[in-house]
Amino acid sequence: MRVIFNEELKQVADDLDRMAQEVRTAILGAGKALLESDVEAAQSVIDGDLEIDALETSVINQCVQLLAKQSPVATDLRVVVSTLRLASTFERMGDLARHVAEIARRTYPESALTPETREVFSQMQAFLDETTKKLITALDSRDEKLAEQLIIDDDKLDDLHHEVFDIVNGENWTGNTQQTIDVVLLGRFYERFGDHAVSVARRLVYIVSGFDPSKAPKTKADSSANDPYLAAPEN
Repeated sequence: MRVIFNEELKQVADDLDRMAQEVRTAILGAGKALLESDVEAAQSVIDGDLEIDALETSVINQCVQLLAKQSPVATDLRVVVSTLRLASTFERMGDLARHVAEIARRTYPESALTPETREVFSQMQAFLDETTKKLITALDSRDEKLAEQLIIDDDKLDDLHHEVFDIVNGENWTGNTQQTIDVVLLGRFYERFGDHAVSVARRLVYIVSGFDPSKAPKTKADSSANDPYLAAPEN
């Protein structure tokens, strides 16, 4: 029975890894669509979201069967339940990539970004490119230290998100109503990418150590910014 359980758990893990790869591809494609006004890249992301949804359904179904048939306990139960959560988080990230791609497709051949916001979104995209790469590495290797670093690094994306609002609210903002709406929405979508990446990283810490960083009580406010365990609650 143990051999069967391990084989089934490996299949779930393989599907989750594939899902993470598909999400990274979607985020890269959404960034290309937005920054380069690439309508083909946008359509590819939109069409590919169905595959991410299908993988989520597959992972969830397999996890439910494992819970029902194998009745896992201790570490095994932690892994199965966490895999359910990870699949849902990756699916949400795929949805966000689709939303970005849909805005890029709607505004084509013009860009959804104004000239003054292009640089900050380029920085946000570069940050996400690196973050998703590290997430896949951490997921594959169960690297707790790398996961902790990802939690800390999210502050950089939050700062860029605030910069978007500063630009829109600034005296030199010349965007029309639709451009203002698009830029604000896009900034929020990118910020949520980061939130979900933090959620994945926290879940990985929990899988490895059994400690849930989102449940840690806050102590000193001035230490929370540098401690991944004292960050905002998991979304």
